[in-house]
Amino acid sequence: MDVSADDRYRTLEKSMKKLSYEKSALIEVLHSAQETFGYLGIDALKYIAKRLKLPYSKVYGVATFYNYFRLKPKGRHNIVVCLGTACYIKGSQKILEKIEKRYGIKAGETTSDEALSLLTARCFGSCSLAPVIVCDEQIKGKVSLENPLCDIEEMIK
Repeated sequence: MDVSADDRYRTLEKSMKKLSYEKSALIEVLHSAQETFGYLGIDALKYIAKRLKLPYSKVYGVATFYNYFRLKPKGRHNIVVCLGTACYIKGSQKILEKIEKRYGIKAGETTSDEALSLLTARCFGSCSLAPVIVCDEQIKGKVSLENPLCDIEEMIK
């Protein structure tokens, strides 16, 4: 890992310096790293562990414990399917399965061309619109069980 050739590490270094390299600032440093890199890669996690003088296992453990952190790059487009009670009752699991089948990925994965990431959530607070998906941060309510792919296909053209 050649950190000297990558400006993102300098940005991360500034963030850690501002936090006085405190071990207790690990979550804030991970947020900063994810914002800087777009995700938390192994090299970034090792760098954080070294600079904060923490075991890599501790840094990796925190990064994998919280759902907010991503260990892989996300796609150019993101789909989040709500699996909360109201959405589930109205067929969101079937919608998720259709999306997974169409794009050949499972929830939490990104297509090999990095065009699309598929995620799930427990509730968006839009139960009256169930079933709900979020396409690139836009809520789509009352999604058709017959053809939930229309909005997605249009979005990733």
